[in-house]
Amino acid sequence: MLQLHFLSSPPLSAQTLNPNSNTKLFLSFSHSFSSLKSTQTHVFKFNPLSLTPKPSKFSLKCRQSEYFDQKQRFNNSSSTSSSPPSAGLPPRYYVGHSIYKGKAALTVEPRAPEFVPLDSGAFKISREGFVLLQFAPAAGVRQYDWSRKQVFSLSVTEIGTLISLGARDSCEFFHDPFKGKSEEGKVRKVLKVEPLPDGSGHFFNLGVQNKLLNMDENIYIPITRAEFAGLNSAFNFILPYLLGWHAFANSIKPDETSRVNTANPRYGGDYEWNR
Repeated sequence: MLQLHFLSSPPLSAQTLNPNSNTKLFLSFSHSFSSLKSTQTHVFKFNPLSLTPKPSKFSLKCRQSEYFDQKQRFNNSSSTSSSPPSAGLPPRYYVGHSIYKGKAALTVEPRAPEFVPLDSGAFKISREGFVLLQFAPAAGVRQYDWSRKQVFSLSVTEIGTLISLGARDSCEFFHDPFKGKSEEGKVRKVLKVEPLPDGSGHFFNLGVQNKLLNMDENIYIPITRAEFAGLNSAFNFILPYLLGWHAFANSIKPDETSRVNTANPRYGGDYEWNR
């Protein structure tokens, strides 16, 4: 490789450019150029522009896009892994209310109605909803034996009876889970709701006789007036939903009401008044 000796000479200073030293500068340059010409053995093209320093190329890479890409991939993987298998179905919610006393605990949970599809594409209620009462006896201080729990399902009519109870009123419900079957009469459930002697609430007393298991269980729990008022408020709210009327109300469309009523007089009020 050809090396230019005059490039290694120190840079020209103001002293070098003194007018009195022009002769020295010319002789030095002539000697360097003659030395360069004598040592040249190959033909080459000399480009003065190549001697000028060029700024080194550099690249600036922004890592913000990578951060958001990784964050997006992380969010997508998290949402995919955390999504339930039935992601296309509406979410389901389980609610309940519990009352704990020294002798027993009572849990109240609503159960939704059931619908069956029709050939027309509509749905018809096949079973009304109910409220499930679960009684568990105490097994210690603030401890309850839920393995010995007894259940009682309140129908819509029985819920209405509880709502209408006064401070001194009482009621009694009888259930046979095997009614109409071969085991009818072998399991007997009786729920009694009676007022407390001082009028401060009601006793909920559930008696279960199961001849199949040779078991006779009796669980009772006192319910204060405030607790009973809370239960009645929840019963009043949930009652139309147990009947399935919310599904009917949500399906009403103003532009289709008149057409449905005239097409099926059974569901239309106009049919009665136009007779």
